[in-house]
Amino acid sequence: MKVLLTKDVKSLGNAGEVKEVKPGYGQNFLIKKGFAKPATPEIIAEHEAELKRKAEEEAAEIARLKALAEKLDKLEIIITKKVGDNGHLFGAVTKDEIAHALKDEHDIEIDKKHITDKTAIKTIGEHDVDLKLGHGIHATLHVDVQGE
Repeated sequence: MKVLLTKDVKSLGNAGEVKEVKPGYGQNFLIKKGFAKPATPEIIAEHEAELKRKAEEEAAEIARLKALAEKLDKLEIIITKKVGDNGHLFGAVTKDEIAHALKDEHDIEIDKKHITDKTAIKTIGEHDVDLKLGHGIHATLHVDVQGE
């Protein structure tokens, strides 16, 4: 009996593979527990169409993220914070503030979790912030911190 695995099975194979198994094992365990489907031509064609659709969606997502990265590389946001007597900011510029400023100034919504700045911004001036957009695509956003 041939089955199409829908989940990884430790001793048999990975999801998406077609395997030849004994009929009792295929019917009573794999199919009954939801680990596999019978490998009929219709189910295999449906599985291949699903894989193709997912690949197309991923390609479209990567193209959208690359365009967003190019746009973000050219942008600059301005954040104003209170400054102490010594010229340093009260606190630091947070990832949340950067995300809100980007949304307010340029109408681009970025999750604050995608901002991967290793050091806190605690001084006035221009800073570059790294944005991890997904699929290995990064962008650099220029942040101008001004004092009040």
